[in-house]
Amino acid sequence: MNYQELSLQKHAQYKGKFTTEIKVPMKTKDDLATYYSPGVAAPCLAIQKEPEEAYTYTSKNNTVAIISDGSAVLWLWNIGGLAWLPVMEGKAALFKRFANVDGVPIVLQGQDVEETIKTIINIAPTFGGINIEDIKAPQCFAIEKALKKQLDIPVYHDDQHGTAVVTLAGIINALTLTDKKIEDCSIVMSWAWAAGIAIAKLLHSYGARDIVMYDSRGAIYAGRENLNPYKESIAHLNKQNKTGTLSESLVGADIFIGISQPDLVTAEDVQHMADKPIVFAMANPNPEITPAEAEKGGVFIMATGRSDYPNQVNNVLAFPGIFRGALDAKIPHITQEHNLAAAHAIANFVTNPTPDKIVPSALEEGVAEAVAQAVKNVG
Repeated sequence: MNYQELSLQKHAQYKGKFTTEIKVPMKTKDDLATYYSPGVAAPCLAIQKEPEEAYTYTSKNNTVAIISDGSAVLWLWNIGGLAWLPVMEGKAALFKRFANVDGVPIVLQGQDVEETIKTIINIAPTFGGINIEDIKAPQCFAIEKALKKQLDIPVYHDDQHGTAVVTLAGIINALTLTDKKIEDCSIVMSWAWAAGIAIAKLLHSYGARDIVMYDSRGAIYAGRENLNPYKESIAHLNKQNKTGTLSESLVGADIFIGISQPDLVTAEDVQHMADKPIVFAMANPNPEITPAEAEKGGVFIMATGRSDYPNQVNNVLAFPGIFRGALDAKIPHITQEHNLAAAHAIANFVTNPTPDKIVPSALEEGVAEAVAQAVKNVG
């Protein structure tokens, strides 16, 4: 089936993917007087007196802004905010479908960091949370950091943390199946973009001690020249200061995690990995190595970002439930502890993991509820 052609037809048919609806009756004079003038003055004054009452009297309690400047669009790259609006609407649909969260897609005209920060801060009072999407690195790091510092509602860059959460969930079950411990594993990753750095940091929080990360210039190691602060923050994880090629680092490695480009890894590379190699080849639309090629190299567990292969690492397993829990518990900041809890909840949702099922399907019911409860338990 040609999904791109079908997508054009369906988007034109429905004129987008979401709409708004009212919750209250608007049929009588009393309705109008209660929900608009003059009655609406009462909740306005209540909120003026106590801002927290906005969560009682408005939709702020269940509304998340989904914001992008379109500068780092998956496999389409910098296409700008307007061209990325269909995906933002899709994200809103996923929020609603899986966690009953009302997402509002907002695409930005410009890509200046300070302007983006200012714009989001200015519109933030409307929302109970901010979900940042597809803003390129390193700008996304600065934007997220500034927003978390200045806002008292949860701010989440899903490309970073959602990807990291689902990746860790899969790794947890993969380690169980291979009878390995994270602290003993040699991990090789590519590339050091936003998601890659977030995955490395979450794996480290979980106990990983040996991670060799690659960027376009090769291995990242302590003392390498011209590293930005974000790459410097993970350089120490390359505990042996390896400087060789990706293929050289894969020799004896337990885990490969890729969020980079197609055809980066060969069957021979997998063959040279440690016993029971774990390969997460998550480049989209084409992975760093296909499952068929990895199988030739003796891969034990294979995950990708695609739905037509087993073990799809899909952010939808994470972000709806994380925001559901954060909104319900009025959690002002989503922390690494929340991410770890969410990863465990996703991993535990697979009661009997197998090499072909280490994470739930994106369409399995109940995942978001389990993640939300885990987030609320952290508080």
